[in-house]
Amino acid sequence: MKIVIAIDSFKGSLSSTEAGSAAAKGIRRVLPDAEIAVYPVADGGEGTAEALTTGLHGTLRHAVVPDPLGRPVTAAYGILPDRTAVIEMAAASGLPLLSPAERNPMHTTTEGFGMLVRDAAAQGCRRFLLGLGGSATNDGGIGFLQALGFSLTGADGLPVPPGAAGLAMLQHISPESTLRELSGCSFHIACDVNNPLCGETGCSAVFAPQKGADAAMVTEMEQSMRHYTELVKSIFPDADPDAPGAGAAGGLGFAIRTFLHGSCESGAALVMRMTGLEQAISGADLVITGEGCIDAQTAMGKAPAVIAQTAKRSGIPVIAFCGIAGTGASECTACGIDAFFPVLRRITSPENAMHPETAAQNLADTAEQVFRLTEALTRRNL
Repeated sequence: MKIVIAIDSFKGSLSSTEAGSAAAKGIRRVLPDAEIAVYPVADGGEGTAEALTTGLHGTLRHAVVPDPLGRPVTAAYGILPDRTAVIEMAAASGLPLLSPAERNPMHTTTEGFGMLVRDAAAQGCRRFLLGLGGSATNDGGIGFLQALGFSLTGADGLPVPPGAAGLAMLQHISPESTLRELSGCSFHIACDVNNPLCGETGCSAVFAPQKGADAAMVTEMEQSMRHYTELVKSIFPDADPDAPGAGAAGGLGFAIRTFLHGSCESGAALVMRMTGLEQAISGADLVITGEGCIDAQTAMGKAPAVIAQTAKRSGIPVIAFCGIAGTGASECTACGIDAFFPVLRRITSPENAMHPETAAQNLADTAEQVFRLTEALTRRNL
């Protein structure tokens, strides 16, 4: 029996590889001779760099860069054997780096993320996989561009300040002093949102409130984004603020697509292709997937849903494991997950449930019991 395991991370508890290994441990108690392959999974958000770097035998590099408020933070990114850099937005410019009281997209910047790209270029990387999930910003990517040498100035000719406040002051953009290595680089955006830059479904309206913006800020930032669009289109007439993913990470998707000619696609699909998971699924008898919380959002294009849909194209059954099942979890059956199983086995505190050792044990034990049932049914030809 060929079993492919591709479980997204149980955030705050188990990495993708750790979760997959725990499930494999439980399955082998029942099927010691099964052919089991564990693949790393990510969708462009937190955990993408670790999943790909571990799964593809790369190395992690650490660099000190500005956090969303300009303070130094040590951020990690991956360098794969082919010198592809895998860099997460969240590592340098992510919301988890701020306390709730510090969240204010008028002042948070994407500069640190740009500095990670700059550092990777200095290491000889020329192909970049950029995960845009988990941002704390809504600056249209101007901090990122400044870090790469673009000149962004106000009416006074001085560099604009960080954040959406700087975006509101922006009058001039020049690429004359950009990092020379950029001309030989390619950029691939791993993104799980399709929002445009502006409008009712744009980054300011939809995501900025999650990053600390009030209604007045949202209105101001929307106006700034529209002005930014007009300014950019005067330089790049083909710039498309309505392209899927342009609104990702507070408009960073628009900046990367426009200024660096980046491509954008589903983070989960991109990771599947890079790791060989897509091909492995086609030859499997059973696929195991999952994540920390399976709910209605899972069915909206998150990694377990993409994996399940891929398996279903080949008629392969799919089982999912999760820490907990949230509201709307039953919707996942429509995207190809045949059955899902929460792994919590007793009433306990969230802290204990999320302890890595406890989570791994619960996952292994649950996988064991599920496969004891499937094995018993198989023996009876049911």
